[in-house]
Amino acid sequence: MRVLLTGATGYVGKRLFYSLIEAGYDVYPCVRDSSRLAADDLTKQSIEIVEADFLDENKIPEFPKELDVAFYLIHSMSMSGDDFDTKEKTCALNFRKAMEACGIKQVIYLGGIVNDEANKSKHLRSREEVGDFLKSEHYALTNLRAGIVVGSGSASFEIIRDLVDKLPLMIAPKWLNTRCQPIGIRDVLSHLIGVIGREDCYNETYDIGGPDILKYRDMLMQFAEVRGFKRYIYTVPVMSPRLSGYWLYFITRTSYQLATHLVDSMKAEVVCNDKRLEEKLQLQPMDYRSAVRLAFSRISQNKIPSSWKDALSSSRRTADLFEFIEVPDQAVLKDFQKTKIDLGDKEHIIDRLWKIGGDNGWYHADFLWKIRGIIDKFFGGVGLRRGRTHPSEIKTGDALDFWRVLYANKDQGRLLLFAEMKLPGEAWLEFRISEENKQHYLEQRATFRPKGWLGRLYWLAVLPLHAIIFRGMLRSIVEKA
Repeated sequence: MRVLLTGATGYVGKRLFYSLIEAGYDVYPCVRDSSRLAADDLTKQSIEIVEADFLDENKIPEFPKELDVAFYLIHSMSMSGDDFDTKEKTCALNFRKAMEACGIKQVIYLGGIVNDEANKSKHLRSREEVGDFLKSEHYALTNLRAGIVVGSGSASFEIIRDLVDKLPLMIAPKWLNTRCQPIGIRDVLSHLIGVIGREDCYNETYDIGGPDILKYRDMLMQFAEVRGFKRYIYTVPVMSPRLSGYWLYFITRTSYQLATHLVDSMKAEVVCNDKRLEEKLQLQPMDYRSAVRLAFSRISQNKIPSSWKDALSSSRRTADLFEFIEVPDQAVLKDFQKTKIDLGDKEHIIDRLWKIGGDNGWYHADFLWKIRGIIDKFFGGVGLRRGRTHPSEIKTGDALDFWRVLYANKDQGRLLLFAEMKLPGEAWLEFRISEENKQHYLEQRATFRPKGWLGRLYWLAVLPLHAIIFRGMLRSIVEKA
């Protein structure tokens, strides 16, 4: 059976991609940029990648006529601005039109549980409306609605982890008393795959959740028990949604945009109306504690297939980020460093580059990087809190502290990063192994395209620090390799 998978670079989509392949389906991953698909070369050779941007009708191709099923996993959390609901509508309608044209039989949509009408947030309302926009007379729609997804790298999991790890005592907002029904990511995938091609699931809407109905406070306390921590939580009624968003933003690694969306949605109970699909598919979802333990077992083995921070939802830019793959050469300011290397050290130097950032640090003057991260977070940027998903592997599209990996190719010895911190301009940091007259060099190039006089003033202000950081970093990479 041939399956189109939109959102293949997102948190759920990345995991579903390999689950579908393992289940024997012919998968057509649908992405805005094929370079962002996290797949090895052998896998890419065996699949057909479809590039499409459903926000732009001119960037939607004619889809293959032989497709049987399509997954719609495009969510508003990855869209910036207050008009995300309008963008969601545009995406959904364009997708529906494209699927009707190619003669798809079934569309499977993963949305959110929206049974609490009195406290429905803008985000949850938009999720519900997308389900309506996707309905068509030309294909069958199967609508799955989930609440909190628990898994290594999920936004909710990482937020809870940060709160539990950092705060022995929490003075928390009253929405911690709201009930929810969390579900493990493994069980989400089982439900999604389970409904493929099942005619008894056509044109049906199902709520999916785990066996536990918990308050958010209970989730934090049980999480702490799994971690072996003793934690105390007190709720106060006076914390506004804006303050709650700042509370999450400064304590956890989430972006302010994502924090405000989450807080707004946490006022509503996300509890399943029934378990019809679970019974139909004969599934037994794991309880919350088991889902947390499984997530930590994956973390301890460095086997995190996907992370929320690697999705573009953690970026200040979303739609046009990969337009910055070409580093400009005009009207820019540069810091260029170059040092000779031995050919025998090339492999070790590349390994060092691929481990840069996160817990491994930046190899020189880490305290300055940390100060820059604190300043960035204070002004609403991403800071250094995102770290990196894997300690020694980097893929195109990954988040790397306050950078985004635009290009990573070990064979070429080239790593290109784009800055996602708050800046009066745009910045790139590039590492490249070059050859000249049979001699090999490691080049390091920082490029800054300023916006007006403020951008140029910023560059002059940090120029002395660049002399310390970049020169020392290059020397340290080569010496320790």
